[in-house]
Amino acid sequence: MADKMKTDVVIVGGGITGTAIARELSKYELKVVLLEKEPDIAVGTTKANSAIVHAGFDAHPGTLKATLNVRGNALYHQIADELGLDIKWTGSLVVAVNEEEMRSLEELLERGRGNGVPGLKMLSRDEVLAQEPNLSQATLGALWAPSAGIMLPFGAAVAFAQSAVKNGVQVIRECPVKGFTMKNGRISGVRTPRGEMAASFVINAAGIHADDISRLAGDSSFEIKPRKGEYILFDKKVSALINNVLFPTPTKVSKGILVSPTVHGNIFIGPNAQDIDDKEDVATTPDGLAEIIAGAQRLVPRLPLGAAITQFSGLRAAATGGDFIIRPSAVVAGLIHAAGIQSPGLTSAPAIAELVADILRREGLAMKPKASFDPVVPRYIPFRELSAEEKQRLIALNPLYGRVICRCETVTEAEIVAAIHSPCGARTIDGVKRRTRAGMGRCQGGFCGPRVTAILARELNIPITQVRKDMLESYLFYDKIEIPADCEVACSE
Repeated sequence: MADKMKTDVVIVGGGITGTAIARELSKYELKVVLLEKEPDIAVGTTKANSAIVHAGFDAHPGTLKATLNVRGNALYHQIADELGLDIKWTGSLVVAVNEEEMRSLEELLERGRGNGVPGLKMLSRDEVLAQEPNLSQATLGALWAPSAGIMLPFGAAVAFAQSAVKNGVQVIRECPVKGFTMKNGRISGVRTPRGEMAASFVINAAGIHADDISRLAGDSSFEIKPRKGEYILFDKKVSALINNVLFPTPTKVSKGILVSPTVHGNIFIGPNAQDIDDKEDVATTPDGLAEIIAGAQRLVPRLPLGAAITQFSGLRAAATGGDFIIRPSAVVAGLIHAAGIQSPGLTSAPAIAELVADILRREGLAMKPKASFDPVVPRYIPFRELSAEEKQRLIALNPLYGRVICRCETVTEAEIVAAIHSPCGARTIDGVKRRTRAGMGRCQGGFCGPRVTAILARELNIPITQVRKDMLESYLFYDKIEIPADCEVACSE
């Protein structure tokens, strides 16, 4: 990156919010740069969440969450095809198992109608069990939201980023923000290890670190507290257990522990909600996993726990005040916050991007529409989903399609190579996994992991020791290991 690169807008953070903003701003004649501190985009909250396109009945009317959830849901219905997004409009059920919860569902129904959510209705016990026969027999009824769905969050972020790059945005990874340059109380530049760039505006979309970025600029007006949520993922062989997204009746702090399908045919349970201090703590815990199992069994008693294939956790960016923080800084001119984006942040992302563009316009940035804007990102169709004739045609064109690297998900070497060399391509083992599903199957990379590592080293022209699992310092292999002298003595005795 050239020192003193001149930009109109710098976006800090490459999650679903930052990439959606980048794509929205690529519609205008602007010089836009997105900075991500990790080797890949969407490695924070975006990679580890419930992947629900929420209908919008939960948020309190008048909040940004309520308004942007419903608008974001509608936008995903509009842009899913042009961006090739993996979205299934399954609908969702909020299940009540006692009379108090039934009264809460009536409140949610009225709240949802006030938020403008289409198609909401109450279902009787018999209607619910007809849809979901494996639900608890204690079920009394449910709130049905037909506009809800499930999606691939990482895939959406990649599509937003690829669309933005296609339309002129520059995405720079492994580029953390180290500071800001000010002039007359206004941001004039962003300092990074790769140099400094001049900037008229900075969009703070840094997820759980948004308050750190804000303080770095001199604005301490809000705080982000990480809220951990743990999950368990089940094998595809039990996919017939449920048909819809199943919520319990929500609490004051959480939508509760749900049971949900994924777009790829798995089922997961979770999350719980634990406020923590460490913004890097994504460890699962025995108590946390026991909590989500108990919560999920309240909805679906006969959970096939023997079919669990992995567990993971993610961190929500819970802001003081509870609502999204999307506004210009009151302290630093030129700084726009898109912070505190917890649930329903995934659903709201395209609407947040629209709002940020409107704020930039109101703050004085010239927003001339780009006549050459191309909205389409071709849909990626996995090799495993092609017909036998289509597979043979691809193998004839490129023999690497005939080499299956991931047996569980039938991912070929050609697909992995394409994922590495695509715009905002994979640079890590987990980056390949999230783009192609190599390593997401039953064996969780036990077979294909070493082969993916070798392909990354070859295609990136780096030694094996430079291949990383996911984050900046997640190296898996070393040329040599330094053994402390006291250890050598102990081992020789």
